[in-house]
Amino acid sequence: MLAVLLLLLPGVVVAQEAVRNAPYPRDEMRLVLGAGFAAILERHLEAATPADLLAWGLAGLVQIDPTLRAVRTPREVTLFAGERRLLARPVPVASVNEGPAATGGAAADALTLFQQAAWAASPALRSAGAPRLIAASFEAVFVHLDPFSRYVTPEEAQAARERRIGEAGLGLRLAPSRPGAGAVIVALNPDGPAAAAGLSLGERVLAIDGIVLRRRDAGVAAGLLEGPAGTTVTLLVEGERRRRRTVAVTRSLPIGSPVASERIDDVLVLRIPSFTAQTERQVSAAVLTATAERPLRAILLDLRGNRGGLLAQAAAVADVFLGDGEAFRTIGRHPEASRIYATGRPDMAEGLPLVVLVDGRTASSAEILAASLGDRGRAAVLGTGTTGKGLVQLVVPLPDGGELLMSWSRLVMPAGWPLQGVGVLPGLCTAGGAEAAARNLAALRAGARPMGPAQARQRALRHPVPMAEAEAIRALCPAGDAREGDVAVARALALDQPALAAALAR
Repeated sequence: MLAVLLLLLPGVVVAQEAVRNAPYPRDEMRLVLGAGFAAILERHLEAATPADLLAWGLAGLVQIDPTLRAVRTPREVTLFAGERRLLARPVPVASVNEGPAATGGAAADALTLFQQAAWAASPALRSAGAPRLIAASFEAVFVHLDPFSRYVTPEEAQAARERRIGEAGLGLRLAPSRPGAGAVIVALNPDGPAAAAGLSLGERVLAIDGIVLRRRDAGVAAGLLEGPAGTTVTLLVEGERRRRRTVAVTRSLPIGSPVASERIDDVLVLRIPSFTAQTERQVSAAVLTATAERPLRAILLDLRGNRGGLLAQAAAVADVFLGDGEAFRTIGRHPEASRIYATGRPDMAEGLPLVVLVDGRTASSAEILAASLGDRGRAAVLGTGTTGKGLVQLVVPLPDGGELLMSWSRLVMPAGWPLQGVGVLPGLCTAGGAEAAARNLAALRAGARPMGPAQARQRALRHPVPMAEAEAIRALCPAGDAREGDVAVARALALDQPALAAALAR
């Protein structure tokens, strides 16, 4: 074993030296950073300047090599290695006559000049390499903008694209073929269209709609497989003994995480684990089926542990229970980021008492649904404080194959308060345990409103919300885990009209 290690060591040393002595790839870095900076300047929820992007991006250098130091004055940025001055340049200034591509490019030009100087002086930077430098630059920028934006490396982005292959309603999943061209079928839904068309595990897909797949061409395959339900995709498939055949598969809507429906006597409990393409259809079908069987007295929507999903589906589910009005809105700097999501069809539940269950893991689209139903006075919310994720992300592809997952709008509830950082406060708080929940329910039955002042305080919030105020409001019913007895308490609340009315937000 020692001899093998000694034989390998010279090659390892040569490879390491090659990395340390590699020239700084300024053109490639300029391309990636310029595209990212242009997107941030144009579309990010928070405004930034080219000077900001340069200064923040330089902080990424310091993360990799703490001996580097950047100093910014109103007119100049200077980079030091220890006490040695490496480079000084004027602060880039945005021009009213230039668009985000030009101003983002100017910031990238300046940053790459500093990176090139630092690269020459810093062995740590050269050892880290250009991909790490790109990631560090964007990470340092997003630290100053919001907690949810991030840079996705090419490897992470490729893995995500590979995971998405076959999730467009074909009922199969592909993986890169090793060796050979094409992609291998590695998972198959026995009830899906691909299985019905005769496809089998282990077969190779060589072409999709006439487009030949190269080895490890997963990103291309993902895009070719996706399409509207009801459309057909043609696959060239190679099976055993290299026999090839053409198979036509018709896409269908993916099932996703199904809505679970349970009837407890005369109360319907709908558990929504996430918001996928069919969530609204499943909720509607469950309500119609339950009401057709025999009359209901109430409905419980269980959103505990639901981390979100499709924003449009949250609006669609709200539309199942709300009449005309606003469900929620998104607000951002870019014109396309600002939208109003409205409801307009009749209440499918015909006014049945409605209670929404939430906990500390209820997030994003699930919080939006709970807040919309609560703000409109249609449902009482029960449980603990929720996550407080009220920003909408946009995916921006980059020239290196990576992506920016970038916040570009904030969610605002019908009463006007922003969800981000605050979350949803329940009208009946169960964070204190079973005994506290029972006391709160008894208080509501007596006409008191233990969470009323807290809910009013929340509904009065407007952007920007001071962090101290957000934390103070969240402390009034801290986020916590789902409790086993919450469904029973929710049922009792739903069947007690005075208590339900007292629990509604006002």
